[in-house]
Formats: sequence, structure tokens, C-alpha cells
Amino acid sequence: MAESPEHIFLSDTALQIMDSASNSTLFGYTEGQRKRFDFSCDLKKDWSKVVAGQTLWKHDGDGIDKDLRTLLHEQDIAAAVYIARHQSRSRARLAEVTQDYLRTMPESLSRLRVFWVPADFDADDEGSRTTVHNLLKEEITKDLLLQVALGGITSADVTRFASSKRPGLPLRILSHVKKQGYRNDRHTAKALDVNLNALQFETERLFIIGFLSSDSPQGGQYSVTDSGHAMLDICSRLRDYLNGNLGDGNKNEDFEHICKLLGVEYPSIPTTAPLLVGDDDRDIRNPTSLLLQHVAQADVDGSVEWPEPYFAIPSSSEISTSQRS
Repeated sequence: MAESPEHIFLSDTALQIMDSASNSTLFGYTEGQRKRFDFSCDLKKDWSKVVAGQTLWKHDGDGIDKDLRTLLHEQDIAAAVYIARHQSRSRARLAEVTQDYLRTMPESLSRLRVFWVPADFDADDEGSRTTVHNLLKEEITKDLLLQVALGGITSADVTRFASSKRPGLPLRILSHVKKQGYRNDRHTAKALDVNLNALQFETERLFIIGFLSSDSPQGGQYSVTDSGHAMLDICSRLRDYLNGNLGDGNKNEDFEHICKLLGVEYPSIPTTAPLLVGDDDRDIRNPTSLLLQHVAQADVDGSVEWPEPYFAIPSSSEISTSQRS
């Protein structure tokens, strides 16, 4: 049976949203081949995470068992996306099927992300297309991209990170651990040339926030988590903003959208705003200003190895085309 215009629009829109979000340069994007799934892509940083999805539109609840079986039995995907028509029959059937997986394959079920689309969606209506696109953009960015591509980072994490009273030091610690690891407190304090007590306090804060992990519940030898890497990447792009290098006109709409979801309204802080330690007019009540203060201070100190932007990676078809030309 031929796919409906709604089915085609929803599958293509999911990919377009993830592709557009990669313009934030927080991760790379490559569209995958559509073989077993209605859509798939590869999100890349220093890792590769495959996102695959199915779209349910015309078949009500009849195809849900097959769709979820196809998605959840695939071991190589980091996120299984299901876009479905919002009908009571479909929701009831989905609940039945997921209850079975909750008992038998709970880890696979944790990868599932379901996005419901209004049942009266009409792909031939421009207003309807715009509404559904905006709906999916908000939900996919919050519930998929922040969780998968950005390690589950939240606005609360960012606020707690920014509230440190030692501007720049949390970034220095994350950067150091990413590059050289964390052998012990004294060795790291000496390498960073910081007070031992200050280092221990800030490292424990990063561990509690979830930006550092350790094999021991009490800490010790730390490593940077996915959300910690995301925080470094975000701060690196904020550094670009402060230096006027974020993009054309120092703007990046996709990065700005992600930052807003994390409570970071960086365009509200002029690049000329006083941010460094010792500036008398610093705004210490605004979480965004505090985060930018960390970035500005670490930049001036020259103590952070700032991650480069992640640009889109060419697809295999594009590589083949360029090689033939």
C-alpha cells in the first residue's frame, strides 16, 4: 500500500528537525538508509549514535506490534522513535504492547521515544503542516536530542553548574579530566595550580550534578560523562558568541533554541557586558550571566581546551558523488 502524504511528511519532518538541530554544531548529522525503518540517521560527536524510527498513520493500532518489534529488537540503535496518529485505539494498543516489553525487554523499551500527532492532521494544509512541524520540533529537541545527542543534560544541571562561586574553575576541571583524566586530588590540584580544597569541592559538585562519573560512589578517579561533554561543547559555542564568532552575524538559531530549552538566554547578555572577576558591574543574579562569566573567565585564563564545532558529516552517497566528479 502506498504511503499517505501524512506518513511521508512526518517521516521527512523528523529527519529535517534533527538535521536542522545539527546546525547548532553541537553534533554532526548523517541521514541513514531507509531499509527496515521509515527514517534513520546517525548523530556523531566523538561517538556515533543511530536514531531510527517508524511512522504510524493509516493503520490505527494494527501495525503497532510489528513496528515496535522492528524497532526494539534492533540492538544497534541508541533511540527508537515512534511517530503516531493520536487516537484512543492506538494509545491503548501501544500501552498493551509496551507492558509486555516492560516485563521482557525493559532496557530496549527505555530507548523508545513516542511522539503523538493530532488525528486531524492534513498534510495538504499549510497551516496544519506548520503546526505539526513546530510541535515535533519542540518535542524531538527536548525528549530526543537533549537525551541522546547531549547526554540527558537539563536546565537544572546548567543552573547548578553556573552557580559555582569560582568562575572558570568547573570548566578547567572538565577540560583537564577530558584530556588527561583524574588520577587523584593532589595530582590534579597541582596540574591545575589551584587550592586543593577548592578543587575537591568543585569536583564533588560536578560529580553530584552528573558531569563527572566515577567507579566509586565516593568519587576518586573521575571521567567526563556525556552530559559533561555536552556542557563543554555548549560553553565552547558560548565562547564563540562572546568573541563574535558564533555564526553569520554572530547568530545561530538552532543553537539558540537548544540553549533556551536549557534556560540559557545568551542573546540577552551583550557581548560587551562585564563578566570577568573584578568587574564591578557583573550581574550575579542571572544564571545565564553566571554561565557566561565562567566561559569568559576560563577564556581569559587560557586554561581550557575548547571543543571544536561538530559539523555535518557527508553521507556515503554524497562522498560517492564527489568522487565521481
